[in-house]
Amino acid sequence: MRPTLTALGLAASLAAAIPAQAENRIDLIRPDAPVLAAHGDLPVGVQTLGFVHAGQNDILNTTEGSEPIYDRPLTVEVWYPAADGTEPGGTYRAFLRDGKTEVTLIGRAARDAAPASGAAYPLVVISHGYPGNRFLMSHLGENLASKGYVTVSIDHTDSTYNDQAAFGSTLLNRPIDQRFVIDQMAALDGPLGDIVDADTTGVIGYSMGGYGALVFGGAGVTQASTEYPWGTPNGLLARHLAGSDSHKALIDPRVKAVIAIGPWGRNTGFWDDAGLAGFEKPLMLMAGGADDVSIYPAIREIFAGATGTTRHLLTFEAANHNAAAPMPAPAESWLPVDTLDFVPFEHYADAVWDTNRMNNIAQHFATAFMDLHLKSNADKAAYLYLVPRAADGVVALDDAGQETADHTYWRGFAPRTAQGLTFETLNAGE
Repeated sequence: MRPTLTALGLAASLAAAIPAQAENRIDLIRPDAPVLAAHGDLPVGVQTLGFVHAGQNDILNTTEGSEPIYDRPLTVEVWYPAADGTEPGGTYRAFLRDGKTEVTLIGRAARDAAPASGAAYPLVVISHGYPGNRFLMSHLGENLASKGYVTVSIDHTDSTYNDQAAFGSTLLNRPIDQRFVIDQMAALDGPLGDIVDADTTGVIGYSMGGYGALVFGGAGVTQASTEYPWGTPNGLLARHLAGSDSHKALIDPRVKAVIAIGPWGRNTGFWDDAGLAGFEKPLMLMAGGADDVSIYPAIREIFAGATGTTRHLLTFEAANHNAAAPMPAPAESWLPVDTLDFVPFEHYADAVWDTNRMNNIAQHFATAFMDLHLKSNADKAAYLYLVPRAADGVVALDDAGQETADHTYWRGFAPRTAQGLTFETLNAGE
């Protein structure tokens, strides 16, 4: 009979399994990655910036008789094409899910490198879940920057690992933060500001970041959701009510495309069909087919209900809520901590899919989608109109290894490498 491991014994066993010099890399491209996952030709720089959004509702101190205002701080990580000759490689210091353990991440970006010159690049805003931080999707930040984007990932105040607070703040502030950061990036001066094309922006949000991106993109919330006792107090979420003037004013013409990964909200009634129909930006959804947090059938309802736009749904079959977005679990996250009733590893990883594999697939599709809608690269549409179930694709090659007319396997994927994936598309009005 196998003995039960004590917590101390489990910690010792896990510690022994972690290499003493483990590298927490965020930039690995597997040999079986789809073609558009590969890093681009541009060297990448990274800077940390701080913004302050004056005059915002202080949700943490809001009461029935008081609605105080405060100046809301936001820290962002900005990746960008760097000057020719920039040597690749750098590190980040980031908190784990427990909000206390700080770890080193390794990537390609050079800290405070001189920006490239002579061109402006589309902007992509990256928005984490609840809780999360600006490094959770750093793999996408670096990857897209190497292909000619300026990417900016937000630490959403009251929603990070080390300042997680009332959920009502996240519900109200997530889309507001996203728009404010676009404004701040548009206003940057100096060499970095010179290369930001904020008039051509994409938004990528995960979980609550996906909720925010959908609200920001036009999906106003229901009246019922503004009244939830566990939600935003004093009905302040009515700022995002479908059909309201305040919500219409939030929608930003600079945003040309949105990717929502595992978006939360439809599962608890934040949108109805009318609210979802107000979303009119090109949309890609990514989800795990077994998501039990945002609830996969509810994500499919978002896909079906966003009839105002052409939209895609990429599904990782049997994956849960951690599909696609989170970086690979840092080695230190494998160890239990006193402050959580789960091992932090579970916050990043999936029980079925390899995280690095999912990251590469997300990088591939994000590249195709953003290149099509932010750079008007029509050739990338071929990567987005696919046989819905990858396993149904046919590999048909001639003697020279070239695709024949009968070839229907997913564009950019080598034979056998798209197993477990589906990709569906609905056009506006459908």
